[in-house]
Amino acid sequence: QTKARMATSTSLVRQCLRRACSTSLQTRALHASAARSSDKLFVHRDTPDNNASTKFAFTAENLERVEDIAAQFPAHHRSAACIPVLDLAQRQNGGWLPLSAMNEVARVLKMPKMRVYEVASFYTMFNRTPVGKYHVQVCTTTPCMVRGANDVFATLKEKLGVGNDETTEDGLFTLLEVECLGACSNAPMMQINDEYYEDLTCDDVVRIIDELKAGKTPKPGPQNGRLAAEPLGGPTTLLSDPPAIESLMRKDGEL
Repeated sequence: QTKARMATSTSLVRQCLRRACSTSLQTRALHASAARSSDKLFVHRDTPDNNASTKFAFTAENLERVEDIAAQFPAHHRSAACIPVLDLAQRQNGGWLPLSAMNEVARVLKMPKMRVYEVASFYTMFNRTPVGKYHVQVCTTTPCMVRGANDVFATLKEKLGVGNDETTEDGLFTLLEVECLGACSNAPMMQINDEYYEDLTCDDVVRIIDELKAGKTPKPGPQNGRLAAEPLGGPTTLLSDPPAIESLMRKDGEL
């Protein structure tokens, strides 16, 4: 009887284990992540123009600006200046951050290199590979998408002759599809370097690219005549003149 009970217990344990393994495998399959097609955002690979030996040093003027930025934070927290100093390095280096620039930022701020790498690889506004003179970023998140962003992006690809995250042969333009840039009420829109171009049509993007190629400066902001994000049909609120300030103040001298 004892042997029979032991055999029965062993059988039950095996059945439970099989069920647990089966459930675990099913759950794992349901939650499996898709394989990443690129490690560009996270992993550095040495190239001839981007390695620890690549020369980078702040100009004298920018070194002064580094100290001005760092002075805004407590002396023992110079690392708090990491983001604006990385931005300064990127602007000095033509719009992208080589490894040597990150190392220089770590040196001048007296912080571990790895902490600088963590910041530079986390924020997508830091470009760790070379970009063109004009970095064209097109938002295709939902508000822009429903307003024609995909057509805008397709027009840019055809106009520039490049695909997503590619640079034209002359080095002038890099095209990139990005997430929300915070101008949803002026969709569709794109960012070129520091400027926003909003309320776009396909004709607008062709004209803007042509002007940049000609060395001109296209007018940023809404391209359909709006000043900002007011309704397309004109104002719908605050249509009357404001009351006189005297009518809003007490006459008895009390606050």
